Amino acid sequence: MKILVATDAWYPQVNGVVRTYTKIADAIKPLGAEISFLTPDLFRTIPCPTYPEIRLAIPDMEKVRSSIEDYRPNYIHIGTEGPVGCMVRRYCRRQGISFTTSFHTRFPEYLRTFIGVPESVSYGVLRRFHNAGCGTMVATPSLEKELLGRGFKHVLHWTRGVDTEKFKPRRVRLFGSDRPVFLYVGRLSREKNIEAFLDLTLPGHKVVVGDGPHRNKLQSRYPDVQFTGTKHGSELAECYASADVFVFPSRTDTFGLVILEAIASGLPVVAYPVTGPKDIIRNNVSGILSEDLQQAALKALHIDRAATRDHALEFSWSRSAEMFLENIERANKNFMLGAARSCEVSSAQFDVANSAELGPC
Repeated sequence: MKILVATDAWYPQVNGVVRTYTKIADAIKPLGAEISFLTPDLFRTIPCPTYPEIRLAIPDMEKVRSSIEDYRPNYIHIGTEGPVGCMVRRYCRRQGISFTTSFHTRFPEYLRTFIGVPESVSYGVLRRFHNAGCGTMVATPSLEKELLGRGFKHVLHWTRGVDTEKFKPRRVRLFGSDRPVFLYVGRLSREKNIEAFLDLTLPGHKVVVGDGPHRNKLQSRYPDVQFTGTKHGSELAECYASADVFVFPSRTDTFGLVILEAIASGLPVVAYPVTGPKDIIRNNVSGILSEDLQQAALKALHIDRAATRDHALEFSWSRSAEMFLENIERANKNFMLGAARSCEVSSAQFDVANSAELGPC
């Protein structure tokens, strides 16, 4: 089985969307399927106005057509709503091909915050984009409920996984052992609300792992915080294992893979009780949900790290890949059944109309 995934988020970007699809591509192989990616690096690109390190594909429908027809996929999945996703959506609509989509990012909230676009307008555009497909995958039950309430159709649950062999408790203290270490890992951008963590008054050391357009401003404003830059692989795993509490201050992430990486490392997470964290964190077991991050962070110092680790073992990329494949097959099957019923109805209406014109025998 061959699946084509169209995504505007791709290397060298470092984010949850890129990590999710690369992990799924590996985990889906034992299930008898393979994934090929249609990404911005296949096109001429321009820098994104607000994030120049992100490249946006310049539309080229001929390249989209040839890429899809050369690969001959059984299924098409659109992972993002950017130029690549829009081009593939347009191709599928023109050819009458069914496709599934994913809702990864709360662009309406970002557009409202940064340039004042009303959420209702942005959600209307996204609703039209996703409802043209035969199924929209979301990472959490709370996001599923929210999107259904906003008029999205055929919403499908698709959880995430974590590599529990890479991310695990380790005997390492990169940032010292004489005081508590409070950690943030992720993209350093405005929408991540990192200041909510850095403004906390905590007894210990704050460490920020990651990079992004907001880094210089944060480093200048918080000189006592240690900024390590981006880390990967075992270096990243050691950062998690070297901390005592992970602080996740975002209010807009739809999931938060870093939460799973933290709890797999035995690191309790504190976060706001919003979509994403509230679907993952088990209160007082793998972390604490609270509007008061400071008190939550202090309380989390006393959480049993073994219990935190045990909770992470419930998540796996193999199960995530199974759900992804099940969703694609079920959504496309339902689409075909619906199309068949529509044809039957149209045929019956045609027969009735003809009978009316011919009159009784």
